[in-house]
Amino acid sequence: MLGLISGTSMDGVDVAAVELRLDGDTIACRSLGHDVVPYPTALREQLLAALPPAQCSPAQLCRLDTLVGQAFATAALVGVELAGGHADLVASLGQTLYHWVEPDGTARGTLQIGQPAWIAEATGLPVVSDLRARDVAAGGQGAPLVGVLDALWLADEPGTTVALNIGGIANITVVGGPHPRAYDTGPGNALLDLAAHQLTGTAQDTDGRIAATGTVRHDLLDLLLADEYYRRPAPKSTGKEHFNADYLAHVLDAVPTPVDGPDLLATLTELTARTVADACRAEGARKVVASGGGVGNPVLLAALRRRLDVPVLVSDELGLPADGKEAHLSALLGFLTWHGMTGNTPGCTGAGGPRMLGSITPGAGPLRLPDPATHQPKRLRVQPS
Repeated sequence: MLGLISGTSMDGVDVAAVELRLDGDTIACRSLGHDVVPYPTALREQLLAALPPAQCSPAQLCRLDTLVGQAFATAALVGVELAGGHADLVASLGQTLYHWVEPDGTARGTLQIGQPAWIAEATGLPVVSDLRARDVAAGGQGAPLVGVLDALWLADEPGTTVALNIGGIANITVVGGPHPRAYDTGPGNALLDLAAHQLTGTAQDTDGRIAATGTVRHDLLDLLLADEYYRRPAPKSTGKEHFNADYLAHVLDAVPTPVDGPDLLATLTELTARTVADACRAEGARKVVASGGGVGNPVLLAALRRRLDVPVLVSDELGLPADGKEAHLSALLGFLTWHGMTGNTPGCTGAGGPRMLGSITPGAGPLRLPDPATHQPKRLRVQPS
């Protein structure tokens, strides 16, 4: 099983090869390898230029859908190599280009590009894609879908465990209560990467080096924390439609005195750490298990640990790679759909009920699905690679 996704940082395609097997009420999971296939520079620039508040024409959208589909096809071929030359299925969460959320928090639609026909044509394998739309149609947010993985993976952990993903947007899954719940806490790396690019022309503040030389500007931090999103009840989701260049410029315009580059990055780092920590404390977390690109930023991780008085682990310590977990999620979602099982968690997304997710594009041969599973799994057991 191959899983593909490109996150809101839009730096490339994450790919994972995963062996998944249903054993009673448990999904046995063995990772065969994961990698990141970077987008060509020109494609990344076009994707970033198409994000709101910019306009994207039908012609531009068509081209991007094709180019991203071809990039995902290239990554899928890397996944086949990771799997030892053989795979049964590809699952693609695509590249989110727009997530339509009304001011009252209601999700109305979501758009992931990366035409799956290119993946099927390159690999000859069936492709499960468009995995978010059905949840939105059922009244959910369509994100974060990672709740289904976290709820199975952490089912046997004692107490309340929070799984944290710090991508462009940060999200948490709360496991250990009556029902799993998940939501986006706010920006993860999105504003940090944006500010780093504006200051240096590079994609990110590598290792938080610039932020480490700055001082948190509390006047700016207070303005950022005043955003109504942080007080909206869960389930909720957000994206670069909200936390974007215009948003940052508007907030900076309201600060009485100019903010220099290092202080800006230090303050944005503190914003992510503060909003994540506040959410984790509000959920009564006894332990936090972190993944995503943000865990590679030692300044951000240290700021988060300072604000939490509970252990903050990296997901590798529990068997799932921090930089490949979302690609593993994609593989799991494809596996669930392929076997006739539901892939959303209503308590996490707000959907009206459990739903099978996605659409299937046939591969080179006739489409032959296995017999549907007779029951939903209750846990996921990660086996040694």
